[in-house]
Amino acid sequence: MKFTVAVDAMGGDESPLKVIKGLDLFLQNNQDLKFLIFGNRDLINPIIEKYPLVGTSSTIVHTNEKVSDNESPLEAVKNGKNSSMWLALTALKNKNADIAISAGNTAALLVMSRLILETISGIDKPALASMWPSHKGLSVVLDLGANIDCSIKNLVDFSKLGAALYRAVFKKEKPTVALLNIGSEDSKGSDLLKKSLQELRKINTVSFSFNGFIEGNHIKDGNIDVIVTDGFSGNIALKTAEGTAKYIAALVKEKFLRSWYSKFIYLLSFKIFNSIKNDLDPRKYNGGIFLGLTSPVVKSHGGTDYIGFYHSIKLCYDILNGNLQEQIQKNL
Repeated sequence: MKFTVAVDAMGGDESPLKVIKGLDLFLQNNQDLKFLIFGNRDLINPIIEKYPLVGTSSTIVHTNEKVSDNESPLEAVKNGKNSSMWLALTALKNKNADIAISAGNTAALLVMSRLILETISGIDKPALASMWPSHKGLSVVLDLGANIDCSIKNLVDFSKLGAALYRAVFKKEKPTVALLNIGSEDSKGSDLLKKSLQELRKINTVSFSFNGFIEGNHIKDGNIDVIVTDGFSGNIALKTAEGTAKYIAALVKEKFLRSWYSKFIYLLSFKIFNSIKNDLDPRKYNGGIFLGLTSPVVKSHGGTDYIGFYHSIKLCYDILNGNLQEQIQKNL
């Protein structure tokens, strides 16, 4: 059975072009998904004519309206009942799709998702999770900005949700989980973190293995599968990591363009540096997911291109094949 993805084709930069091209790139390698595309048919149809694979695997639902990047969540909800974002989420609620994806306004997507889909029973707040590269593969990090203020229960819930996501995508029965902190010792950190540490240690579960605290400089080690934090610290960590990757790439390029000798050395090492550049490419890790909702919603970065959108579609496929919602219910 093919899964169906509800696609907001109008959100983010260069849409709907990058959306259609991203879908086409996915379908070139895997045709196990169908797409329910929401957006302006007059803009979408001329593009799909150039990408017949998308045309044969998709149904277009027309709407002239979309949620703009500068709209507040309140404005988006008030005025966007016929927007491509709202309609995609409604299709998910009505079981016409198995997952929804948008590259549009993050805050609006979160608020609309909570209104239309609601949270799973027992979950107070959904968390925004994403995959981060490490020396040993990929780790799940959450929350990345959906919840600035968190309670002990929220951090415990995020641990269960993150472990379910990791198990669904990577098929590991008992992922390792840790809380992001300023030190690995039990005595360090805020009262919230210390109390959350004790609460997580009390949990007797076969769903994940709790490993205490982890410092930011050890996230990339790859020894922990799921790193849990509040949205404030998580978003800062995310932006810092993105900025550092861009800085390193720019610095390497600058150093090797300084002289003919350095250019010659670069040419000799081109394959190595190209491999490093590929590993640092943020498009490969594009796609966050709102965890804790009654159905899965994936958020693609608004500024990414079609390659980044392709990777977020691939994440949708991995989530569906891993039965994420079933894994979450087991953890809860």
